[in-house]
Amino acid sequence: MTGPQPGGTGQGAPPARDPDASSVGDLAVGAVRVPAFLADDPRRPGWWRALIELCAFARKEAWSCLFPLFIFAMLGATHVLAIPGIPRYDLLLALCIGMQVAMYATRMESADEVLVILVFHALGFCLELWKVHIGSWSYPTPAWTAIGGVPLFGGFLYASVASYVCQAWRRFDLHLTGWPSTRTCCAIALAIYANFFTNHVFPDARLVLFALVVWCFHGSWVHFSCNRAARRMPIILAFVLIGLFIWLAENIATYLGAWRYPNQHHGWHPVYWQKLTSWHLLVIVSIVIIAELKRLKGRRAGAHQSVNMLPHP
Repeated sequence: MTGPQPGGTGQGAPPARDPDASSVGDLAVGAVRVPAFLADDPRRPGWWRALIELCAFARKEAWSCLFPLFIFAMLGATHVLAIPGIPRYDLLLALCIGMQVAMYATRMESADEVLVILVFHALGFCLELWKVHIGSWSYPTPAWTAIGGVPLFGGFLYASVASYVCQAWRRFDLHLTGWPSTRTCCAIALAIYANFFTNHVFPDARLVLFALVVWCFHGSWVHFSCNRAARRMPIILAFVLIGLFIWLAENIATYLGAWRYPNQHHGWHPVYWQKLTSWHLLVIVSIVIIAELKRLKGRRAGAHQSVNMLPHP
């Protein structure tokens, strides 16, 4: 018999908490208070409350995207301005490191979140080495800190996804229900990551992987709070929406010359739609890794307070 899990009572959706308050355990970082005009007030008409909740959602999304937005801002700035004697990617690397130091120093990120970002930087950089080696894409300008044609800055493009997920997890007070077992999640994440390397040698297994994801996560829900009111959506829909957002962001990044696909060497063209599936798979790996790290830390803490997971409703 399964008892109540951390973050809720096990009776349906988790109770609404202050999404901007520092949570217990792994995400004890500085809070950003909700402005008075965004506070939920049951005395207001329904359409006004819906508009306020939409504004609160947009505000929290903006804060969650702080590091990705910083990267895009710096890509834009270095696209039109250059510092003589300093390669663009080395400057971007220094700026990203400085931003991470600033976010940690101001308690916008915890030590655990910085560690997750470093893990994703390493995973992303290894993938970049392989993809550049086989010609999937390339970096147009040299860098002092490049290895195998890949600047160290390239890993931050993946780390920014992890930063977004970590920030959103805290700001939206995310909880999961119907989450598969650790063994299942790790097996799927490992298979997806391995397929990124093997799909140029063996048949691409992404259709099989998508089928497995639907089978394993079809009963999983993510619970969140925009403005204290509890909401939920299927986790598969969250995978799709975040992947679409990243694909749109990738179009901006390639337009700003962050990297180039083979069809962009003679002028910019939109990133082909097939890349959407790659980003969907990468999002699944990202969320699975972060969720399982939270579950692991909760188990080691004994009280499971940092896991933010619930059993099936």
